[in-house]
Order: sequence, then structure tokens, then C-alpha cells
Amino acid sequence: MDQDSPRSSAAEIPVTSNGDFDETGEHNFNMDLKLSVPIGLGLSETHMTSHSFDGTNEGIVEAGPFQAERPRMQQRSGPVVLAEEPRNAAIEKLELVRKWSLNTYKCTRQILSEKLGRGSRTVDLELEAQIEILRDNKKKYEHVLKLAQTLSSQLYQMVQTQRQMGDAFADLSLKSLELHEEFGYNADTQKLLAKNGETLLGAINFFISSVNTLVNKTIEDTLITVKQYETARIEYDAYRTDLEELNLGPRDAITMPKIEQSQQMFQIHKEKYDKMRGDVSVKLKFLEENKVKVLHNQLVLFHNAIAAYFAGNQKQLEQTLKQFHVKLKTPGVDAPSWLEEQ
Repeated sequence: MDQDSPRSSAAEIPVTSNGDFDETGEHNFNMDLKLSVPIGLGLSETHMTSHSFDGTNEGIVEAGPFQAERPRMQQRSGPVVLAEEPRNAAIEKLELVRKWSLNTYKCTRQILSEKLGRGSRTVDLELEAQIEILRDNKKKYEHVLKLAQTLSSQLYQMVQTQRQMGDAFADLSLKSLELHEEFGYNADTQKLLAKNGETLLGAINFFISSVNTLVNKTIEDTLITVKQYETARIEYDAYRTDLEELNLGPRDAITMPKIEQSQQMFQIHKEKYDKMRGDVSVKLKFLEENKVKVLHNQLVLFHNAIAAYFAGNQKQLEQTLKQFHVKLKTPGVDAPSWLEEQ
């Protein structure tokens, strides 16, 4: 009985409230056991006897040298992200920045050398002359467009005044019996002038709309292509100058790779320059054809409408608008249509 008591207390296994074994107590027990072993006696030489709660079953457990428990590695499923991908993306971005910086430097140097008169530039005399004429014509068309807009605004104000005068004369015609006919004639005249003025205003606004589309859309689109062509020309001359400078230097194992790379870049920009030059030539050709067609119709419309209005030929004025498919707005609009389109 004296021997059962310590063995029973040593073999006690604490139980949690839900009936599971508490592993914390077992771990503490192993730590206490290690500390209680005399010096010189290892755990490999130690036998531990444990009893169950009823004391009937007995087992012998051999314990080796104490080792701390290693944390278990949990395997996680999911896509594996390689560290090389963000690195490669960063390298690509740096390479793009390097190429852009080098290209910008070469182009800036080429522009400065041309302005200072030290560098040479490629010139297509025929194409450059056409571009210069286009830019000059655009300025003149913009001036005509502003004058037409001014005329439209002034005519609109005059039509509004004539309509108000016609209403005033009509009112006086009803209230002044002795001048009934005189006021009536003037009222009819002013109303007729206002009606013809609205018809002329429709023709002028149609002229403004068509010229505005030609100047600010069609010609502007062509000039955007011209700017791209000029940029390609500067890049071509910059790489051409760079290749010429390398060819003038020594040819050895160090310079030959640079010359070959410069030759490749020169060829790339030469092809780009040739392509843009062809695009500009085609656009200028189609623009000239479209410009002649549009301006021919608009100038005929403008002339016939002005002539019919000041000749007092209302029938001819209306036929002119029908000929060019001009639709008039409802009388009494508050502003010219060209202002509403801006």
C-alpha cells in the first residue's frame, strides 16, 4: 500500500471539462521528470511505470534523450508565385525607361544642333511646300470663319430688331386710325425683311458649320499626322547622325557591336519615317480633293443667298436653300445655330 500511493499520484492524467485529456499536464510531467533525474543518469537509462485509473493495467515506456517538440509545418495549397515574375516586370520597366531616355536625348540633341546650324536635316522639298501651304490656308480659313460668325451675329440682331419693329408698327396701325395704312405697310415690310433675314441667316449658319468642320476637324486631323511625320523625321536624323559618327571612329571589337546596334536602330527609324511620309502624302491628296468639293458648294450657296436677299428676291432665296438642302430652324430662336454647335 505504501508503494501504490506515489505511483498513483505520478500517473494521474488531468481531464478537461469535456472529458478530453489535457496534454499540457503530460508535457509538464515530462519536464519535471527530466529535472528530477539525478546527474549522471540519462533519460535513455530510465524506465517509467504508469498505471491506469483503476491500477490494474501496467506498462513500461522507454524514454530516449529529451528533445524539444518541433513545430509542424502546415502545407498550404494555392498558386505558387515565383519571385522572378515581379523582378522581370521591374527589369522590363527599367529597360523601357532607359530606351525612352536615350531616344529623348538623341532627339533633343538633333533639334538643338539643327537650330544652331551645326546639324543636317532630311528635307522633302515638295512635301514640305505642301505642308506649308496647308498651314497658311488653315489660318486664312479661320479668319474667314470668324468674319462669317460676326456677320451671322450682326444679322441675327438686325432680324430681331426688324421683327420687333414690325410688331410695333402693327400695334400702332390698330390704334391710329388716321395712319392705319401707313403703319400697316411698314409693319408688313419689316416682317418680310425679318423673314428673309432668317432665311439668309440659315444659309450663313450652314456655311459656317461646313467651313468649321473642314478647318477644325478635317485639316486638323491632317496636321496631327504631319506632326507625327515631323517627329519621325527628327528620330530618323538623330539615329542617322549617330551612325555616321560611329562610322567615322575606329572599328575594333568594342565599337563593332555598337555600330551594328546603331545600324539596326537607324533602319527601324528609316522605315518609320518612310511610312509616315507616305501617310502624309496620301492625306494631303485626299484633303485637297475634299476641300475643293466642300468649298465649291459652300461658296456658291453663300453667293446666291446674299445676292437673292439684297435683291429682294424671296423666291430665289428660298430656292437656293432647297438646292443645297438647308433646313431652317423655327423662327424666334434665341441665338444663331453656329453658337449652339460650339
